[in-house]
Amino acid sequence: MSSLSRELVFLILQFLEEEKFKETVHKLEQESGFFFNMKYFEEKALAGEWDEVEKYLSGFTKVDDNRYSMKIYFEIRKQKYLEALDRHDRAKAVEILVKDLKVFSTFNEELYKEITQLLTLENFRENEQLSKYGDTKSARSIMLVELKKLIEANPLFREKLVLPTLKASRLRTLINQSLNWQHQLCKNPRPNPDIKTLFTDHSCSPPNGARAPTPVTLPVAAVAKPSTYAPLGAHGGPFPPPPPPPAAAANANALAGWMANANPSSSVQSAIVAASASSLPVPQNQVSVLKHPRTASNMLGMIEYGSTDHEHLMKRLRTAQSVDEVTYPAPPQQASWSLDDLPRSVACTIHQGSNVTSMDFHPSHDTLLAVGCSNGEISLWELSMRERLVSKPFKIWDMATCSVPFQASIVKESSISVSRVAWSPDGSLIGVAFTKHLVHLHVYQASNDLRPHLEIDAHVGGVNDLAFAHPNKKLCVVTCGDDKLIKVWDLSGSRLFNFEGHEAPVYSVCPHQKENIQFIFSTAVDGKIKAWLYDNMGSRVDYDAPGQWCTTMLYSADGSRLFSCGTSKDGDSFLVEWNESEGKIKRTYSGFRKNSPGVVQFDTTRNRFLAVGDDSQIKFWDMDNTNILTSTEAEGGLLSLPRLRFNKEGNLLVVTTADNGFKVLANANGLRALRALDARSYEASRTPLEMKVSNSAMGTSIGPAVSKVERVDSPARPTPILNGVEPMSRGIEKPRTLEDVSDKTKPWELTEIVDPSQCRTVTMPDNLDTASKVARLLYTNSGVGVLALGTNGIQKLWKWSRSEQNPSGKATASIVPQHWQPNSGLLMTNDVPDNSEDAVPCIALSKNDSYVMSACGGKVSLFNMMTFKVMTTFMPPPPAPTFLAFHPQDNNIIAIGMEDSAIHIYNVRVDEVKTKLKGHQNHITGLAFSTSLKILVSSGADARLFFWNADDWEKIKSVALQMPAGKAPQGDTRVQFHTDQVRLLVFHETQLAVYDANKMERIRQWMPQEVLSSPISSAAYSCNSQLVYATFTDGNIGIFDADSLRLRCRIAPSAYISPALLNSQTVYPLVVTAHPQDANQFAVGLTDGSVKVIEPSEMERKLGLPMPVDNGTENGRTATSSTTNTSEQLQR
Repeated sequence: MSSLSRELVFLILQFLEEEKFKETVHKLEQESGFFFNMKYFEEKALAGEWDEVEKYLSGFTKVDDNRYSMKIYFEIRKQKYLEALDRHDRAKAVEILVKDLKVFSTFNEELYKEITQLLTLENFRENEQLSKYGDTKSARSIMLVELKKLIEANPLFREKLVLPTLKASRLRTLINQSLNWQHQLCKNPRPNPDIKTLFTDHSCSPPNGARAPTPVTLPVAAVAKPSTYAPLGAHGGPFPPPPPPPAAAANANALAGWMANANPSSSVQSAIVAASASSLPVPQNQVSVLKHPRTASNMLGMIEYGSTDHEHLMKRLRTAQSVDEVTYPAPPQQASWSLDDLPRSVACTIHQGSNVTSMDFHPSHDTLLAVGCSNGEISLWELSMRERLVSKPFKIWDMATCSVPFQASIVKESSISVSRVAWSPDGSLIGVAFTKHLVHLHVYQASNDLRPHLEIDAHVGGVNDLAFAHPNKKLCVVTCGDDKLIKVWDLSGSRLFNFEGHEAPVYSVCPHQKENIQFIFSTAVDGKIKAWLYDNMGSRVDYDAPGQWCTTMLYSADGSRLFSCGTSKDGDSFLVEWNESEGKIKRTYSGFRKNSPGVVQFDTTRNRFLAVGDDSQIKFWDMDNTNILTSTEAEGGLLSLPRLRFNKEGNLLVVTTADNGFKVLANANGLRALRALDARSYEASRTPLEMKVSNSAMGTSIGPAVSKVERVDSPARPTPILNGVEPMSRGIEKPRTLEDVSDKTKPWELTEIVDPSQCRTVTMPDNLDTASKVARLLYTNSGVGVLALGTNGIQKLWKWSRSEQNPSGKATASIVPQHWQPNSGLLMTNDVPDNSEDAVPCIALSKNDSYVMSACGGKVSLFNMMTFKVMTTFMPPPPAPTFLAFHPQDNNIIAIGMEDSAIHIYNVRVDEVKTKLKGHQNHITGLAFSTSLKILVSSGADARLFFWNADDWEKIKSVALQMPAGKAPQGDTRVQFHTDQVRLLVFHETQLAVYDANKMERIRQWMPQEVLSSPISSAAYSCNSQLVYATFTDGNIGIFDADSLRLRCRIAPSAYISPALLNSQTVYPLVVTAHPQDANQFAVGLTDGSVKVIEPSEMERKLGLPMPVDNGTENGRTATSSTTNTSEQLQR
């Protein structure tokens, strides 16, 4: 339904309310699903009219839509059941149990059994959890408080709890305005027109008379209007719903809009008669969520509405200035742009050696390109070095496991081509689809080697497309093929879904998520577009693509706009934007050649530009303008229909050439980055390894200009590893780098940052409590905010907003962020005991930034990051929690380190400790999970590491840190896993160390010395694991190479601490955290309560490039080198 049609419903609701058509009002509310009248709902619930309560509720949600909905229905039916028991109406109670409550047994059988056992009690209050149940009236009131919380938290009710602000009798006003306009258009307007009907347009009869613009009013006989109009949903309570974001309606129910208007014969329908999306049954699209109910600790309940794994509650926060940004005074602004932003200058031409059929940039390494070829070969190119890092010819990994049809086809015709190559969202996997049956998954570990991970005989015939998706928060591979099927696979090769319905080979797939709906768009060679939910319930959409042949669909980078591009059999190409809420084409772009010899390819970048390869050119469009913006031939030599791909930043564009290669096009920023990296490569090749750089050479930055030393690991080119490494080995092989042949007896002169002009620093505002130290510090996972936990138990959040100066809205040191608080003014305050001096603050953030879990010597509190409300508390002391960590694959499981040295494996779904891990001799100071090794590593104040099996929680091994002579084995020890999930960063006040977690052995160690001789206070990997940031108790910050633990750069306190505080020995960083996307930005929390974000100066955009200070062999602290990247932050 269009937005105008939706508004018309609200006007009708207002009119019906004014005319006192009470029953009709609520019927329309229910049938439209646009406005949930909380007051009416409360009245019916308090009156015990349960059938009407559920009937009204059914217009907005079904029992299995999500956790919140399930909890709402359960509470209602539980209350109805208890009332029947209280009346001693056993027959009715049994009927409710079997008819209404049985559905919940699927999700929590134990709870259903417990409810059933209530029938055996003379008084159900004998059950401990129901002992405080009062009379019916009070029980209903208590239930309503819970229901209001659930409804307000349920994303399906967002924007449905408050009516839009309307002037009284708005519909009458509009009709009057229309009649006035009609009267103005009369050829012979009469002074006092007689309006007798609204069924036909008004027209004055033709007697003589002057034209008189007399205002027209409705006849008095129409109906008297009430003096006031009260909002239908006015209600109080402690949890008022937040105001809806202005842009939310455009994003809501995107797929539902397609479903509503689905029509095989047409993709264009009138907006005013489009069917309402909400009138359709809401699909069961969150099956995984329903499988994780939770019982609250203090009541007989089904699901805890505040459970941290309910990630889709806050999805909208990632795509728009939304509810959590309502305190910002200015609306988001569209960043300015020019043609110079387009990558059109040819930076280099690279010869691949075979026809390039697919390309994809690494999601975080902007110059790392995966290439697939017509001969089945895949290659990795480091564009900054113009160097092919690895080349893998096609090979069948295990012919015996392949299907007979594939074996027959490969014997008949052995040639095979790559149809699609794609990186996983975190850059750890490369998926390759081939033109015959197979899909290969390779593990990429930031080296020049790809390790085979999985071979799937996926489709009969060709595999035409491949993409990664996260259905139910689990990384999966989506494929489509000539067999007319779409399939979803997990990373072990198990098929999760098999979608049938296309009547022709499936050409492309486009997985996506909108709010709480996860779905896949697919296109077939007969021009049909279909949409699928992860439920095996068939296609929800059946449309004809423009051209009715091969079409590809893509979303803009922020996921807010949908485009498709393709070609008809007659050679006519089409590029269009879709209106998702209407399921219609929004605009069609012009500028294509006629009679195209094949299918055009396209890509999007920066939420602003579209690019298509057509007529041996690259053509560009502004997304908001249907006319072609500009084009380039890239100095000639392109294919007639070149394939193309932007990198994530949009400053590089690769396009295929006619001579079996590709060209790299760049804008000014892209050229600058490529040349800077190329210059470093050149300098490295001609500079002696023992080269010294004086402090004076530092200039005003810590960027690439000073990093002209050995040609080793750079952020753009990972450390080399020799080919032929044992596939799928989880151990860390020792690569041969220049480190192995460098002269370790020669000292290195340190590069220093000593002046504020040499880096950019911003201090978080409104943080004046100098009595509270910053004990824990985190970036939000989206990178738009910084979250600090003080020793006083209060958490503070700072957020950056989108603006012309900061179009990404990400954290930056060039703009002061806002101290963010909800309109209620609430603070996130933990339960803090009276004797809080010894309390150990701890914190963990959910993956989607929806919830934060923290403690400070008292109970663990779960806060809603949007409202700052405490959703629940658990684990009251003693003992007190000292460290928190979510299980990476199940947010229902939390590892909680305790002050008594135990580790509790706590299941929030059933509110119980599943097991306790014992072995440490002092309180727990660190926890880290490895998903690939399936282990939990714990560290304690006893300076020991314990390795636990994450399946059965058995202890595997314990390792003691090697302490300096005379140093007692005690003190906080923290751990963080590398992205490879094998290497482990460990820090203690006496050392930095890297362990191979598979072998459970230390492979490298660094101890404070020389210019950095003070104890270490904190350390963390950069987001790409190239660097380690470490802070020291004298205020210094060290930047180390992550593989070798060589010191690259020292940032002195004078560079970021004000001169007034420099003489104070008590002000220094207690904690450091790395930005989750920007490898050159980090934040520190200081002992004076301040938080600072630090990054390179504007001139140089890299931190700590190879300027190593070799510690030498005299310390005896070096072992083997290691490789690869990380994105996971160290939880402190």
